[in-house]
Amino acid sequence: MKIVLATDHAGFHHKEALKQHLMEQGYDVQDFGTDGEASCDYPDFIFPAARAVAADPENIRGIIFGGSGQGEAMTANRVKGVRATVYYGGNPEIIQLSRTHNNANILSIGARFVSEDKMKQVVDRWLQLEFPPEERHMRRIAKIDQ
Repeated sequence: MKIVLATDHAGFHHKEALKQHLMEQGYDVQDFGTDGEASCDYPDFIFPAARAVAADPENIRGIIFGGSGQGEAMTANRVKGVRATVYYGGNPEIIQLSRTHNNANILSIGARFVSEDKMKQVVDRWLQLEFPPEERHMRRIAKIDQ
């Protein structure tokens, strides 16, 4: 599986830590930026990553970051075929539901609210989860994608 990463300045350190973590696990990782902590406009990085996921959703998933992760998810969700979910701490069951009920293909992490260790745990779990193609979930996703 290929993993694409993108962030704004607030998530830069999380992105770099996760990139290393994923590469150590053997994932093919593509980094869409940003490349530092200088203030930047997250759509410049999120849109290309989201388009990559939408181009091959069976083989590519995305992990994106921001201070809260909210604006980044909103941006990604503008791309047809993307289903981005936000995680900014709390019960990690939300990431399980995002995969098993919604077939989320991008995980947006609020870097100001999630430690690097917790982020790695959540991402590892999210990447392991498969979407069970239950009719009710597939029907709902088809309506979203229309």
